Amino acid sequence: MDELPADVALMWRLRETPRRGPKPTLSLDDIVRTAIEIADEENDLAAVSMARVAERLGNSTMALYRHVKSKDELLVLMSDAALERPEPLPADVDWRTGLTFWADGVMTAVRKHAWYARLPISGPPAGPNNLAWLDSALGALSGTGLPEEAKVGIAMGLITYVQGEIRMATDLAAGFADNPDAFRQYGATLSRVIDPRQMPALARVLDAGVFDEVGDFEQESDQDFDFGLQLYLDGVAAFIERVS
Repeated sequence: MDELPADVALMWRLRETPRRGPKPTLSLDDIVRTAIEIADEENDLAAVSMARVAERLGNSTMALYRHVKSKDELLVLMSDAALERPEPLPADVDWRTGLTFWADGVMTAVRKHAWYARLPISGPPAGPNNLAWLDSALGALSGTGLPEEAKVGIAMGLITYVQGEIRMATDLAAGFADNPDAFRQYGATLSRVIDPRQMPALARVLDAGVFDEVGDFEQESDQDFDFGLQLYLDGVAAFIERVS
């Protein structure tokens, strides 16, 4: 049987650590928890380094390398550990309510860690926590009668939507904090450069005043997320009706 990929073995704690030398004074869980604490305190993934984690733990950097080979491996571990396990789906709800609950749960979990949106995505879910979330989304679809392949497609599409919204909302929130006037004046700025003959559809949006007011940024971000989520689920509903 082929060996597990290194990152999968690491996340599932199936990789053996070197046995030579004195007994380790820290665990892999200690390292990951401390790295997450540092990232949370600084709201910045760049603040995490092997040296800083080692210093916080009162160990040498070399001691960390007995458990984690590089910062890239540490980020892989953080990406799974920070997400935590999902709350159980409410009992006796339909698939749409279940997936809405699931998506809101992902947003709540990720918002605890402002740096999470900066983590690189290099492959499909593979860690125990990320796979628990995937299993939960698939479970919401269990009563639809869809083939398993279709359930996976719907779940992965929803993951793509949620991840995209998280990353965009994080970037826009940073931009708003840095220059809120650019957002408040967006409609007025566009009205000065948009020629209705060249961009008639966008001109109609401006005429309708869609960009005239910017309210509470976080509230509007939540509304945008919910609007897009329900559009996605409308598509899922149409798909289920078509194939059932």
